[in-house]
Amino acid sequence: MASRRPAPDTLEAALAKVFEARDTTASWFALTGGETLFSAGEDADTLYLLRSGRLGVFQEQEGQPPRFVGVIRPGEPVGEMALIAGTPHSARVVALRDSEILSLPRDAFFEAIRSRPEVMIELSRLMLHRARERTTGAAEPSVFGFISARSRPIRAFVERIAAAIEAQGRTCQVIDHSALTSASEWFSRVEDSHDIVLYVAEQDEPNWAALCARQVDRLFVVGDVLTLPPTRIPSREPGGGHQFTDLILLRDARMSRPANTGVWLDALDPGRWFHVRDGDASDAARIARVITGTSVGLVLSGGGARAYAHIGVVRAMHEAGVVFDFLGGSSMGAVVAAGPALGWTDDELDARIRKAFVKSDPLADLAFPLIAMTRAGKVAGLLQDAYGEIDIADMPLPFFAVSSNLTTGRIEVHRRGLLRRAMRASISIPGVMPPVVIDGQVLVDGAVLKNFPTDVMRQLNAGPIVGSDMTQVRGVDPATLENPPSWWRWILSGAWKSGPPIVSILMRSATITTDIELARSRAETDLLILPRPSGTDIRDWKIYDPVVASGRVAADEALATLEGPLGELRKRKAAALVAEIEPATGTASDIADATEPTMPQSPASVLEAAEPAKKTPVRSRRKASA
Repeated sequence: MASRRPAPDTLEAALAKVFEARDTTASWFALTGGETLFSAGEDADTLYLLRSGRLGVFQEQEGQPPRFVGVIRPGEPVGEMALIAGTPHSARVVALRDSEILSLPRDAFFEAIRSRPEVMIELSRLMLHRARERTTGAAEPSVFGFISARSRPIRAFVERIAAAIEAQGRTCQVIDHSALTSASEWFSRVEDSHDIVLYVAEQDEPNWAALCARQVDRLFVVGDVLTLPPTRIPSREPGGGHQFTDLILLRDARMSRPANTGVWLDALDPGRWFHVRDGDASDAARIARVITGTSVGLVLSGGGARAYAHIGVVRAMHEAGVVFDFLGGSSMGAVVAAGPALGWTDDELDARIRKAFVKSDPLADLAFPLIAMTRAGKVAGLLQDAYGEIDIADMPLPFFAVSSNLTTGRIEVHRRGLLRRAMRASISIPGVMPPVVIDGQVLVDGAVLKNFPTDVMRQLNAGPIVGSDMTQVRGVDPATLENPPSWWRWILSGAWKSGPPIVSILMRSATITTDIELARSRAETDLLILPRPSGTDIRDWKIYDPVVASGRVAADEALATLEGPLGELRKRKAAALVAEIEPATGTASDIADATEPTMPQSPASVLEAAEPAKKTPVRSRRKASA
């Protein structure tokens, strides 16, 4: 549960000495919603203190959408980590709503701590407490808006979500249009006294909907899957390309699979989208997990035929009561992950994979190697039988597949478009199967650039990530290379149906992952599963049951290490790490090791005390710094 513990009195006294001092050069300025306070890479020349409003923290990586790190609330310092460590800012900070900020130049800050050592001591304690608050949820979004884009009311749907949140042991308040005339202080009090606050606006309440869009940390637009989106939809999109608006499409429970999603995506361009059966308690609980950061994401790596182990992983997790909320993968991992995302049972997943890859011979259509060793016509037919014309956007659970874009040299994340086309691209090992061309882009196996795409999952899911990784076991049988069979014996034995031994070499050489990339991908997981099938080659499509069993064993072993609910694992692990370093409070080196963006609230009275003498409004941060 997110804590609302106030900062210690000693901290209030220490900060008050800095901002109340007559000789301080602290100043005040305002940011409008969407305006950037500072960007990653900029010099850290100022200590900021948020007086009112909210700020969002984003980490950015080339070729990927910005990653939402957390929320900064009134009373929290901003940028102090980089300032003390003497390094550039590591993240972008953007105003989530209209905000007022106090600033203190670097020289004035260091002068203050030289003359008042207690400021540094208390600030160091604050930063470590802030890291603890972040790990337990205080730095995550806590105010969400639900704006209706359909004619029927959504209040009952939001109430079901609130009930599911409270069932987790958190406090939750639903606010409707009756609060339209309330003072801003009232909203702040409600937000401060509850773990989660949900604003709900019906379609015939445009003024209230507009206020909700400005007030919340993240916005959900709620529509009906069988209707067209309205021409004007409120959104919550501050500058810098950050997505703050998600889409929820409700459908009748009798409707087996969603449809029409693409029309809504074209109209709204949301960061994420979710399909919910109207009146279904389990789907409402899933949205509640997304809101509270306890949703579980499953990522499955590539690995050729050895990726059968993922099927055992999925079955073991389901039998342990684990519910997946997001799924994704690369290469054969994506093929396996698509089953649960489509709602297939464990038995159905087993039967379909057996039919497509075990009973069939997916690489049997050998071709003259002009572009690849096979024509991939058989694979295309198997994917057509399995997925038909399903669009990824219409899958019941959020899903992604990763391929490698040879045109741009970057990964391609498939979240829309025909599922069978994305699968065909994601498993196209260079030299084994011809590339796939989609929208003028040449795509090959996702494992070429990103075999274990946990960072893609982290962009979508703030909750724990379960990862099953076959990266180090995509080996090649040395016996088949040291003593290759003669041509005629290879034909008579039927081994040609798996492709010649060169297929193993091509598959292995095209998907080698560096140690750095492997470590980075695994570090993103909260529960890492490493199946160890033995005696199988990455092209041994007929050896199925022992490989599946190895995945089940590995998953059971990983689950046995858990000491509480999987949904809370990420927060438990991070809180334990913070607790280990907290006794070292008080030194700048300890502080520099912490994470920059999130601190617990310092008393608002400190900011109020500083305001009368030093408040000089300006319209931009650059003017304030000058």
